[in-house]
This record gives sequence, C-alpha cells and structure tokens, in this order.
Amino acid sequence: MASIRRQIHIAAGNRAVWRMLTTSDGWTQWYADEARVDGRKGGRVILQSEDDEGELVDEVGIIVTWRPTSKLEIRWDSSSPAPTKGTALTFTVGSEGDETRLSLVHSGGGPLDEEEARAALDKTWRQSLSALRDALEAD
Repeated sequence: MASIRRQIHIAAGNRAVWRMLTTSDGWTQWYADEARVDGRKGGRVILQSEDDEGELVDEVGIIVTWRPTSKLEIRWDSSSPAPTKGTALTFTVGSEGDETRLSLVHSGGGPLDEEEARAALDKTWRQSLSALRDALEAD
C-alpha cells in the first residue's frame, strides 16, 4: 500500500498545533478555503478548496482516531472527487525540546497507488505543512 510520510518541527506548543488540525479556523489558515470540523471521534470533516480548473472540491471525511493533543486520523470518503478519496490521513503530535514534532502519514489505495497523483499529493502536503508552520510561528 502506497503512502506519503512527512515530518516537521514547529516552534509552537502541542495545543496550538492541535488546534490547527482540529478546528475549522485552523484548517482555513493553512490548507482549505472553507472548513467545517466536528472535533470528536466520529465527527465529520469537510474541507473545501479550488482545484486547478477553479472548481470547488469538497474533501469529506470522518474522524476515526481522536486523542487530544497527540493523534488525529481522518478517513476520507471514497466517492469524493477530491484527490484524497478513499485514503486515510494520520497526524501525530509530540514534544521535542522547545518545539512540537508533527508527523503526517497519508495512506491507502486509490490516488496514492498512482505515481503522478501521489507526487502531486506529496507536493501539496509539503507546501501545506510549511504554511502551517509559518502560520504558527508568525504568532
């Protein structure tokens, strides 16, 4: 099974990083144009962004793991037109000295099994995680 793995260090506390991953306001600061997050296990996540053609695309998922300030896993709807369809996204948050270590694993079949689509998603995650770090370190 193909996956994307990324890790960054952020000069901010675990709680601040967690809020960016688990609130609507957080997601719109670094990833989506619009977001709705029901922050709990079983809660729904809807992220809306423009695709390359300017069309709005909804990424719809369910939170399957919710461990406050440490682990979040979202399973994305397999019928979505979004590039994340049918995949799982896991964030692990941990302390490392004065910084927070954020690890991302994006796994599953579908688009991640295709080299071109996986490369595009990897680029998106690289840019998005940099935007997340920049947003938190600007505070």
